[in-house]
Amino acid sequence: MASNATFKKVRLKTEPSAEDLGQLELGDVVYLDGTVYTAREGVYRRVVEEGHGLPIDLPQLSGANFHCSPAAAIEPDGTFNMGAVTATASFRFSKWIGQWLEKSGAKLILGKGGMSSDDYRKHFVPHGAIYLTTVGYGTGALLGRGVKNVRSVHWRQELGLAQAMWVIEVENFGPFIVESDLQGNSLFERENAKIAKGLDKVYEGTRPAVLKRYGETDDRSDEVI
Repeated sequence: MASNATFKKVRLKTEPSAEDLGQLELGDVVYLDGTVYTAREGVYRRVVEEGHGLPIDLPQLSGANFHCSPAAAIEPDGTFNMGAVTATASFRFSKWIGQWLEKSGAKLILGKGGMSSDDYRKHFVPHGAIYLTTVGYGTGALLGRGVKNVRSVHWRQELGLAQAMWVIEVENFGPFIVESDLQGNSLFERENAKIAKGLDKVYEGTRPAVLKRYGETDDRSDEVI
């Protein structure tokens, strides 16, 4: 990844070509223009498990699926009021993502925290898709500045506002970071491997914890989720 002073910034359409995606590198900062839709477990379950057809023509309309629960409401006159758009953790949707990519044709999955490198190689690579991650907590209002308009909301009655599919028009929507590329490489996996090499030295000489909470361990390579 580039140094702090030289991050590569990219403006990307929400219906990107394979050439557009092929030029992205891990760690690039991306801003989106076009149309984004929200779809998470409620939509995935309805389409993949229950066999319902897509409510709109994807990806004719958009190739960008945001794992998001928008801070939004529908006013009595039918207009939409959307403020923040906060990403939700994507690893929870692993069991649906392969079939979803096939059915939706999505090329961009937006969310928080990334998915596993196994998901990238098994599901994203065959469908020519990549993952873009948000840059941390508290970015919902920042991302909300890039929302120009709410075009429509689908399956609100069936799934509720948080799980419904929101279709939004965006401009300079971001920042997002390229977490996976077309080869299935993962930014988080690459950087974590670098950090892990030095963990033993960082904690060398420290005393074991006297009081431990559930899941805590002295093995720095171990993790409980």
